[in-house]
Amino acid sequence: MKLSELLYGVSVVSVNGSTAVEPTLLTTDSRAVRPGALFIAVPGTRVDGHQFIASSLQQGAIAIIAETLPDTMEVNKTYVQVADAALASAQIAARFYGEASTRLKVVGVTGTNGKTTIATLLYKLFSGLGYTCGLISTVENRIGQRSLPATHTTPDPIQLQQLLKQMEQEGCTHVFMEVSSHAIHQHRIASIEFAGGIFSNITHDHLDYHKTFDEYIRVKKSFFDTLPATAFALSNADDKRGAVMLQNCKARRLFYALRTLADYKGRLLDNGLDGLQLNIDEIEVHFRLIGTFNAYNLLAVYGAACALGLDKTTVLTELSQLQGAPGRFECIVSPREQLMAVVDYAHTPDALLNVLSTLKQLRKPDQKLTTVTGCGGDRDKTKRPLMAAAVAAHSDRFIFTSDNPRSEDPAAIIKDMEQGLSAADLKKYIPIVDREAAIKTAITLSAAQDIILVAGKGHERYQDIKGKKEYFDDREMVRKWFANLDK
Repeated sequence: MKLSELLYGVSVVSVNGSTAVEPTLLTTDSRAVRPGALFIAVPGTRVDGHQFIASSLQQGAIAIIAETLPDTMEVNKTYVQVADAALASAQIAARFYGEASTRLKVVGVTGTNGKTTIATLLYKLFSGLGYTCGLISTVENRIGQRSLPATHTTPDPIQLQQLLKQMEQEGCTHVFMEVSSHAIHQHRIASIEFAGGIFSNITHDHLDYHKTFDEYIRVKKSFFDTLPATAFALSNADDKRGAVMLQNCKARRLFYALRTLADYKGRLLDNGLDGLQLNIDEIEVHFRLIGTFNAYNLLAVYGAACALGLDKTTVLTELSQLQGAPGRFECIVSPREQLMAVVDYAHTPDALLNVLSTLKQLRKPDQKLTTVTGCGGDRDKTKRPLMAAAVAAHSDRFIFTSDNPRSEDPAAIIKDMEQGLSAADLKKYIPIVDREAAIKTAITLSAAQDIILVAGKGHERYQDIKGKKEYFDDREMVRKWFANLDK
């Protein structure tokens, strides 16, 4: 396709050179440039793509898209100045890969917590009913039954459009994807035609990036503002910002709830370690998932499936058989001691409270709860003392440890967390920087039938330390020390 066709709809400021050239490759990563490539220089949060225009040309790029053009331009190369390079990359990528989303039913899930579980359950539900589906999530990407590694909650726009094209080519009819606030703000999902959008909830998170909670809310809401009239918009009516999310939304507005009137209404009948008993639209169903927060996730999945035209009884029957996403309230039991460990991705104050409150409801009076958690480095520091206070309030014993410290000193992160503790809290607190040692300590200090919560990393199989991802899996560590305990 000629560059002139790829630029259709893009806000172009100026052009130097011929737009009749036909790029064979799109990239925003100068390291991926090959002869015939179109290099798009996107200003990033850490690195500015404009710095790599010269090296991209040396590697064979035939055209450059940028917000600021270099002072000196090579002959026989095309330079296009655009108003917004990030938005342009999404628009160009959609055309380059044939606008696959217009022929797929793409459903986006956004919110602070629950995105992975909702998207994964929708994928499993539709797959179980015979549809060929795509999944784009924090844990993994899937095309039909084929799994692909996920590096971001939402890939960059070029990878995303390429993935959608692959999904279409391999027979997918539906795609369920997590939509992060970063992806919305950075235009990664621009030019995707969504068949539906789901809002789970919103609490404080990512303030390192968005700076204020109001801005974080505004960005999330902008996803629903851009949904077409042909789509559905499904929101949590029990979240105090659930209705706000759908204000001015052109899509068909729908709500789900446990506590208030809604299009898809649920009532919690029982919440135990063997699962949830819910009444949904006057049908009683037992689900394998645990916790009130999962009752909301199930309602969101049910509502979305109905909005996509499925029969409600068929949906509930299939949903009742499904397990959640890996690393989301994943239970591991020590065979001899009957210790139970819960591994969960909870890494925000609200997510931790959800898991801790669920465990408080489920455990017996004589069962002690030990929590092991930490906070990620180079991320929102304001939530660190809030997470610490939540853990202290609901745990009999707790250990703060390393999570993904990235460029920060893990001991300093723990010190930030300790600001949320009272003098009384300190009596049941142990700081252990090494995460394996922290998990081992929690297990060895627990008595038979006690509960251990290992929170923050869930499905992740690495620790991000000083720019290197070192192999680490909470679930493997729990099983390792359970095995030692049972010897």
